[in-house]
Amino acid sequence: MSLSDSETSSHGGDHQMFRQVTRDRLLHEMLKNSSKSHWKVLIMDKVTMKVMSASCKMADITDQGVSLVEQLFKGREPMPNMDAIYYIQPIKENLIMLISDMSGREPLYKKAFIYFSSPIPKDFVSKLKADSSVVPRIGALREMNLEYFPIDNQAFITDDERALEELYGDNAENSHQFEVSLNTMATRIATTFASLKEHPTVRYRVKGTSGSAETTFRDLIPQKLASAVCEHINTYKTTIPKFPPTQTCELLIVDRSVDLVAPVIHEWTYDAMCHDLVDLDGNKYVMEIPSKSGGDPETKEFLLEDHDSVWLEMRHLHIADASEKLSDKMDNLRSKNKAAQLQQKDSSELSTRDMQKLVQALPEYNQQMEKLSLHVELAGKINAKISEYGLRDLGQIEQDLVFGDAGYKELVEYLEENEDGNDENKLRLMMIYALADPENFTGEKATKLMEMANLPPEDMKIIENMRLLEGPKVVKEEKKGGFLHFERKTKKALRKDRQGEEETWALFRFFPVIEELIEKIEKHELPKDEYPCMNEPSSGLGAAGHAPKSNAQQSRRSRRTQAHGKFASDDGYSSDSVLKNAATDLKHMGQRIFVFIIGGATRSELRVIHKLTTKLRREVVLGSTSIDDPPQYITKVKMLSMAELDG
Repeated sequence: MSLSDSETSSHGGDHQMFRQVTRDRLLHEMLKNSSKSHWKVLIMDKVTMKVMSASCKMADITDQGVSLVEQLFKGREPMPNMDAIYYIQPIKENLIMLISDMSGREPLYKKAFIYFSSPIPKDFVSKLKADSSVVPRIGALREMNLEYFPIDNQAFITDDERALEELYGDNAENSHQFEVSLNTMATRIATTFASLKEHPTVRYRVKGTSGSAETTFRDLIPQKLASAVCEHINTYKTTIPKFPPTQTCELLIVDRSVDLVAPVIHEWTYDAMCHDLVDLDGNKYVMEIPSKSGGDPETKEFLLEDHDSVWLEMRHLHIADASEKLSDKMDNLRSKNKAAQLQQKDSSELSTRDMQKLVQALPEYNQQMEKLSLHVELAGKINAKISEYGLRDLGQIEQDLVFGDAGYKELVEYLEENEDGNDENKLRLMMIYALADPENFTGEKATKLMEMANLPPEDMKIIENMRLLEGPKVVKEEKKGGFLHFERKTKKALRKDRQGEEETWALFRFFPVIEELIEKIEKHELPKDEYPCMNEPSSGLGAAGHAPKSNAQQSRRSRRTQAHGKFASDDGYSSDSVLKNAATDLKHMGQRIFVFIIGGATRSELRVIHKLTTKLRREVVLGSTSIDDPPQYITKVKMLSMAELDG
C-alpha cells in the first residue's frame, strides 16, 4: 500500500492545455494505470462525480476498462470478482463506507484502488490499517489532488454557488460556514497546481486602502485565501514527487468587487447572449428536429460545449458577426455540399450512381445541417430578444455610462422614453449607474430614478447590497430618503477606451477589468501596494514571478493550445474533430497566468482569457467559485442581506 501523488510533470516536452491535462490524469493515471483487470468498477461521491463529468465523457471512461460507474452512497451489488477504483473525497463518511465495502469475509470487490481527490488527514491511513481484513485488499492508495471542476479548456470553478453569501453576507463573519467555504475553496484551487505540477507566485488584491476607510473582514478575504493556498503549495513541496521548488507560474486572487460592472452589463458575444437571453438549462438546449420517420417533429438535446466546433468558432464573436457567419455557412453548405446539390435535382434526373452518392453523403450532410440549424435557431432567438427588449438602445446607454459619455441627464431621458422596458434590464441599468456616478445616486435623486424605472422598493436593497462587496467603507446619506454614498471621489468614467483596439461592431466597447490586470502582469506593471505578493519569487526570477525572457528554457514552453479562428473544411462547414483541427501553431508559450475571482466570474471574463492567451502567447486560466449569468448574479447579491448561515 503506497501513498503518493502522480509523478506526471507538466514541465518539459509537448505541454497540453489546462483541461486536457486534467482529462489525461483521470483517464490514464487513475483509470488506465490502476487495476490490470480487463473490466473494473468506478466508484465516486457526489463531488468527484461532478469533477469526472466535467472532464471526461462516458465513452472515454469505458475505453479505460470501466464497465460500471457507481455512486458511493447508493445501493451497490457485490462484485467480488471485480476490482474497484475509488475516486473520493478524504472525508470521514467516505472512509467509513470504504472500510465497510472492503472489510469482513465477503467484501464487495476483489481489490480496491483508492484515489483521494485532495490531501488526506493524518489519521486516515492508521484507520485503514486498523482493520486487518482491509489492508490486503487495497491495491493502491494515492492522493490524486484533483478536486476542481473544468468548465472550459482554460477555466475551472470550485463549485461554491453560495460563496458571495457565505463570505460577504450580513452574518458571514460570525458563521462557521465562512471558514468552511474559504478552506474548501483554497483546497480546490491548490489541487489545480498539484495536478499541473505548477508552483505559483501568489498575489492578491488589497482593498480599503483609503485613509478614511476602515478595513473590514470582507476586505481581507482575498488575502486569507492567498495565504491558505500558499500553505497547501508549501506542503506539496514535500509530499508530491518532482513538485517544483521555485515558482513556475503566476496566480492573482481577486474578488467580485474588482469589477462590479461586468456581471450586470450586457455582453454582446454569442456565448453571453445565449446564456442571458435564451432558455438554456446550463449548457443544454432543447430543439425540435424533423422526424426520421416523416411524422411530427422530435425534440433533441444539444450541449453547447467544446466538442461542437461551430460553438467553439462562434462563442466569443459579437452576435452580429456570429449571425453573419452562420448565414454564410448555411449558404455554403447548401450550395457546395454534394448531397445538397443532388437533393435539388429532380428524382427522374438522378442516375444510379447519383443515388448511390446521395445515400453515402446524406448522413454526414444531415448531421452538419442539424448542427448549423441549432446555431442558426439560437442566433435567431437572440436577435428577436434584442429587438423585443430594445437592447441596442439599452446597450448604448449602459456603455456610455461606463465610459463617461453619459450621466444623470441622459439616463433620465432614456427612462422617460422607455417606460415599458423589462424590469430586470432596468435594474441592471440602475446598478451600473450607481457604480458610475455614486454621488448622484443618493437621496431624492436615487428615489426619483427608481420610481421613474418603476422598480419596487426591494430592488433598492439589491443596489444597497453592493456596499458589502465594495472595498471602501460606505456610509448613509443624512438626507431624508437617503441612499448610499461611496466614500471615494466620483470618477468620470469606470473605463477608458483601450488604445490601439478599434471594434468593428457597435456595443463591443466594454471590457472587464481583469483584461488590464493580466496585461499588467505580463508587463511587470502590477502595483505592489494594491496587489502584494504572498510568496516572493526566488532570486533570479523577474518581478512578475517568472524568469527573464532571455532565458528561453525557463520562460517559454512548448504547449499545444486551442485555435480561436475558423476551422473550415472544403464544403464551408467546420470539422467535427476539435482535437484534430482545433490545434494551433502557438509554440513556445510563456508561463501560465491564473486569475481566480471569489464570488463568481462572467462570460466576458471567460472571453478575455482566450483572447489574451493568443495575444500574450501565454496560457491564461480563469478560476472562480462559479460562472454567473446576470440573473444568477442579481439573485446572489440580493441574498447578501437575507443570508441565514449556521452560526
